[in-house]
Amino acid sequence: MIRTARPLQGALAAVLAFGLTAMTACTPTESRPGGGADLVLLGGSVWTGDDARPTAEAVAVSDGRIVSVGSQSEVAGWIGIDTEVIQLEGRFVTPGFIDNHTHFNRAGELLLGVNLLEVADGVGLRDEVAATAERLPEGAWMVGGMWGAYEQWAMNSTGADGEPAPDARAPFDPDRSVVDGVSADNPALLWNWNRTRYLANGAALAAAGADCSWEGVECEAGEPTGRLDGTAAARIRSAIPPKTVDQRLAEGRAALADLAQFGITTFFDITPPSQVEVYERLREAGDLTARVNMRMVLDTWDEMRDAGITEGFGDDWIRYQGLKGFVDGIMGSSQARFYEPYLTTGVRGYWRDDSNTGYVTADGSGMEPAGNMEALVFGADSAGFNPRVHAIGDEAIDSIMDIFERVMEVNGPREGRRFAIIHNQVIRGPETAQRQAELGLIAEMQPYHTIDDMRWMEERIGDRGRWAYAFGTLDEAGVLLSFG
Repeated sequence: MIRTARPLQGALAAVLAFGLTAMTACTPTESRPGGGADLVLLGGSVWTGDDARPTAEAVAVSDGRIVSVGSQSEVAGWIGIDTEVIQLEGRFVTPGFIDNHTHFNRAGELLLGVNLLEVADGVGLRDEVAATAERLPEGAWMVGGMWGAYEQWAMNSTGADGEPAPDARAPFDPDRSVVDGVSADNPALLWNWNRTRYLANGAALAAAGADCSWEGVECEAGEPTGRLDGTAAARIRSAIPPKTVDQRLAEGRAALADLAQFGITTFFDITPPSQVEVYERLREAGDLTARVNMRMVLDTWDEMRDAGITEGFGDDWIRYQGLKGFVDGIMGSSQARFYEPYLTTGVRGYWRDDSNTGYVTADGSGMEPAGNMEALVFGADSAGFNPRVHAIGDEAIDSIMDIFERVMEVNGPREGRRFAIIHNQVIRGPETAQRQAELGLIAEMQPYHTIDDMRWMEERIGDRGRWAYAFGTLDEAGVLLSFG
């Protein structure tokens, strides 16, 4: 079958998904099966990644692997009776991209469910809830949303001792009158970016049986306004039925479609246990269009070990790869941890202590000494797992490096050890980069943050911002960079 490639939007005229094998993994002279290749691409501008032969014209693929890269005449011999042939007509071809940092199930929820990150007023809230109701089947719940996130982060809403900063306007605090008219068929339990404000629509209040007798339900003239405190919100949330399998699969397909339009064919995911079933079902249905490397949270290392799961367990399409931990917060909320205080808040940020994956001591107190995080890294490394730990501020980065170094010294050399610092956003200078290189650490960074967080970086941390997103310094020091 011969067909012509369709024009595609984007910076690349064509991005074709070839999986994990690099284009230089084989040569035109490699033996071919009698039946020919499954797929042959002809007449393209193929980037190979090989300095000795940087471009080619054609590619052959069999059983999900690239078996030949070369000129049209070299690859034409791979065409058999059943080979699918695509005439590229000069379009550009590159191996599929790998994204090192996704929250896949959350992305699916935001794509199909309610996404309020950019919403900070009543009109925006009503419009987004109305649009979500159009997408969802009758009776399906809208949950979350995180309204006001981008606006409040930009205004540096977190001040000293957690109080609002002087330049932050009063937080948006809607009642259910804003959304009831556009969401009568869909119960909604919504909250703001830091879960200090909650809103339930009339359908949600009715479904949960919530009324003015409940603690934490705000009422006016004997009627609930929809505003809730955390206790009441938790009670309503307990009434939300689990998502159906079909809904979870639909969210997965939406997230995969989003990855595909950017040419992403492999991704790393911070994976809740329930998501594993979704990946397996998507594969069974033939809908898993990208390879997934799953990362469970760091404190599950012993459960995974006891279940016989090891680093890399799985196959080419679904595998376990690394464990995720956290040291500090994020720049957006001024909670990344620094040696010196933020210029805007007078605080140094926070140690992440919201779960056993966080930077807490065994007794649940603060970070002096490293405590629970060091025990988790030690245990995971001893079992052959590779911790990947979120660290953004300079003190957080130095602290996790200290832990990594101590664990390496105690456990000794280990084949396949690949410790990584996730985000690695603000280092102290070239000496930090050099130390990361000497320890053999991977810097898993997200260049998008140079657009996002950099908007307020200088205002919040001053000259320290010169060492934010120091891709060049890290690369020159020999640190392995991974992007997503």
